[in-house]
Amino acid sequence: MSARLRASAIAADVAAGRTTAVAVAQDVLARLAAYDAVQPQVWIARVAPEALLDAARAIDARAAAGEHLPLAGVPFAVKDNIDVAGLETTAACPAFAYRPERSATVVERLLAAGALCVGKTNLDQFATGLVGTRSPHGAPRNAYNLAYVSGGSSSGSAVATAAGLVAFALGTDTAGSGRVPAAFNHLIGFKPTKGRWSTSGLVPACRTIDCITVFTDDTADARLVDGVIAGFDAADPFSKPLADRGIAPRRIGVPRRDQRVFFGDARSEHLYDRALATLAGLGEIVEIDITPLREAAQLLYGGPWVAERAAAMADLLARDPEAIDPVVREVVAPGADIAAVSLFRGIYRLAELKRAADLMWQDIDLLAFPTTGTTYRVAELAAAPIALNSNLGAYTNFVNLLDMAAVAVPAGVRDNATGFGITLIGPADSDLALLDAADAYLAAAALPPPPPLDKEGRMDTVKLAVVGAHLRDMPLHWQLTSRDATFVGAFETAPTYRLYAIADSVPPKPALVHDDSGGAIALEVYELGVAEFGSFTAEVPAPLAIGTVTLADGSSVKGFVAEPRALAGAEDITALGGWRAYIARGA
Repeated sequence: MSARLRASAIAADVAAGRTTAVAVAQDVLARLAAYDAVQPQVWIARVAPEALLDAARAIDARAAAGEHLPLAGVPFAVKDNIDVAGLETTAACPAFAYRPERSATVVERLLAAGALCVGKTNLDQFATGLVGTRSPHGAPRNAYNLAYVSGGSSSGSAVATAAGLVAFALGTDTAGSGRVPAAFNHLIGFKPTKGRWSTSGLVPACRTIDCITVFTDDTADARLVDGVIAGFDAADPFSKPLADRGIAPRRIGVPRRDQRVFFGDARSEHLYDRALATLAGLGEIVEIDITPLREAAQLLYGGPWVAERAAAMADLLARDPEAIDPVVREVVAPGADIAAVSLFRGIYRLAELKRAADLMWQDIDLLAFPTTGTTYRVAELAAAPIALNSNLGAYTNFVNLLDMAAVAVPAGVRDNATGFGITLIGPADSDLALLDAADAYLAAAALPPPPPLDKEGRMDTVKLAVVGAHLRDMPLHWQLTSRDATFVGAFETAPTYRLYAIADSVPPKPALVHDDSGGAIALEVYELGVAEFGSFTAEVPAPLAIGTVTLADGSSVKGFVAEPRALAGAEDITALGGWRAYIARGA
């Protein structure tokens, strides 16, 4: 039941008569029932089962009559700030709810193509947040580790797609809401150029820069959905005629190393470096100064664009402010007091920054940024909801303000099973070329499939490197086995360590010390639960300590390190390459 669904495969099977839309709907209903036991908060409203089956029967009748349906029988979900006729639109705020007379233009186009709407998904209220925790309906959690945030604001849409409940889901993106959840849940997050997809029927966050987006399992489905949705809509004053700007990933812009921020997340930094190594096989990596992009990003929440968010919910702010999530209200309410003078100054500064950003495209073809520098547990967001949310937007907030297109793609798995991703960013109208670049990257990266879904609450674990008396068959190994530690494998450190035999230690123990003139040291890595790791660390005697050890592949794990006093009278045994060789030599 957990296997992901693919729109292109379903539509092809329905068109060829290998299955029916009714059979697809029945399968979806079973998937929904099963996953409701895990995360019912993914949804705000769903189409009733019999109504879903009736819609599927109508699709089958249309297909039997010979109608060409590019999305025949494909189940999809809609973020609940986008109108679907027959269902309320709430933006995750019951006091705001209304029942639209017609669906949003993008939904109408999907239904006309034979797609099957399953329901409305949960979100950060009024699409204000990148975390997925700001909803009265509960927080949809990461599909692969329920302790972690799903990302927002399109939280429910991302989880519904990742969990295989639908083949694709519509989200929205103002500051990164269509990209951050994609990264955390190992998905494709396609954010088209402003105006490529109609926003008629969308509850605005920042109306001048809002985009409707899509979450899919692969780029082929993103192309399929774009082929159905994209196009001018006279009902949307921000819609524009289609244009396709061809680019090739010959020169790939990345932040200067001193401008890369990962908020202490060494695993994300390693995965980004690995992604850049892959991209280097496709084109030239060009380090750029991202100062103008950072300044533009600050305008979204630290400048007058907060006033646009306040304008979108002005009536509710005035009538019933307590109905708004406290964090959302804290973020948005100051916008009501921003003066027009400040707004125009912001517009002028953004125009200057956009000119600087546009000049980048003379030297590079596209950008390849981390989608986020890190991720957080739900509990961490509860403790610092605004500051940590801001961290997640470090690489996303500028994109819509500067009128760029973007596609977020997977780029690896963190040790906690959550996804790390990169985002390919190009100038306006480079949408299809970015999808081509994403294909080239994914083919070269050859990433493994996503890990299993977390259906019961994955235990947090820590990987620990041991170099001496805790190795297998050594005298202190029992301290690991008694904590049910799992052997991960035998590895070597990066060639930047020295190993010493501590003098007069009982039982004999080594000291591992970072030294650029050192060598590679053999070690073993074990995985323990967080509580077990804590109790183990508490028993580590001085002059040893637990720090961070870099392995030969560039990744980092926790491991034994030593205080300077450990070297008093110690023997340098680096040349032996490891503790086992020292013991075999005869201490």
